[in-house]
Amino acid sequence: MTADAPAKKRAPRARTAKTADASAVTPRTKKAEATHRLRIRVRAYEHGVLDGAVKQIIDVAARHNAEVVGPVPLPIDIRKYTVNRATFIDKDSREQFEMRIHKRMIDILNPAPKVIEALTNIDLPSGVNIDVKMM
Repeated sequence: MTADAPAKKRAPRARTAKTADASAVTPRTKKAEATHRLRIRVRAYEHGVLDGAVKQIIDVAARHNAEVVGPVPLPIDIRKYTVNRATFIDKDSREQFEMRIHKRMIDILNPAPKVIEALTNIDLPSGVNIDVKMM
């Protein structure tokens, strides 16, 4: 097209009429009832101790007829430390250490007050860290 030529106009498109019958519109599905969730994150350096603690938590929840989801294994945090072997010379000689932190997640759906009370009174081995969050 040249600058002198007039621009062509398009003919307007024929629009289709959309009819919205009240009977044709279906109501959305009923929302799921509000579910409360008790999310428990358990951490430990040793996976054997961690699995024992998780088993205790699940047994307590099962004893009170609570619905349990999990345990879900979460990624292992690996913290690596590199240290010189010698204090003064031999920079090339080094040692490497690592800490592995194993994690599991357990969800308890719609916990009853008795379940929460039983979980607070549970006796877990040392070295197990627990984070409880109500969602």
